[in-house]
Amino acid sequence: MKVVKFAFAERCEPEPGWVRTSLCNEQEISIEHFVKPPEHASPFHEHPNAQVLIVLKGTMIISLKDGTEERLEEGDAVFIPGNEPHAVKNPQDVPAVGLDIFVPGRSFDFWYKKLGIQR
Repeated sequence: MKVVKFAFAERCEPEPGWVRTSLCNEQEISIEHFVKPPEHASPFHEHPNAQVLIVLKGTMIISLKDGTEERLEEGDAVFIPGNEPHAVKNPQDVPAVGLDIFVPGRSFDFWYKKLGIQR
């Protein structure tokens, strides 16, 4: 068993106010709690990991490169297959909160490389 205390978990802030907290960082699976600032949209991106996004608070819109969009409310979830380009937006004027589950797991190195941060 491995316990992660939220207050002491590794954090990454890919953009101001967009805070990601690692709740599980294993090779088989990783789980990230995130706070998405008001009206923030992640850039279109893709990764080899399959992803499940669960909305804990607020609303999020998932967009695909083909123009498909899906609005998710509190409690809703979406499965995004690996290597599918997507973006996630918080359309509201208050923060949204969610969980991202990745299989296989990934570390914050994904974001650090995108941001050009050496670790």
